[in-house]
Amino acid sequence: QVQLVESGGGSVQSGGSLRLSCAASGSSVNWCTMGWFRQPPGKEREEVARIDGPGATTYADSVKGRFTISRDKAKNTLDLQMNSLKPEDTAMYYCASKHQGTLFCAASFNNWGQGTQVTVSS
Repeated sequence: QVQLVESGGGSVQSGGSLRLSCAASGSSVNWCTMGWFRQPPGKEREEVARIDGPGATTYADSVKGRFTISRDKAKNTLDLQMNSLKPEDTAMYYCASKHQGTLFCAASFNNWGQGTQVTVSS
């Protein structure tokens, strides 16, 4: 089972930047699709960005041009660079993957981290 641990959250002012990192253990971050999700207070969880095995990326419209998802193979981490942050980006951010064991990929996101809080003040 893949274990995911997020870090890098915090509090910033509007227009600031943060970089989230998700350390994976149990399999390579390059093997299966991984993604970042967020859940604002009182709202449902939403997908922010994903990157598949070959490296293709997808972003939610609300973060396009501001957020960048990437993988660090050496560190085996999934990162999310967040620039030009807005108060509406305030949420708990979760890392997720489709790893199924060490060598297989599931059809849906089935591994989740505990989350890291991002708070953006105006």
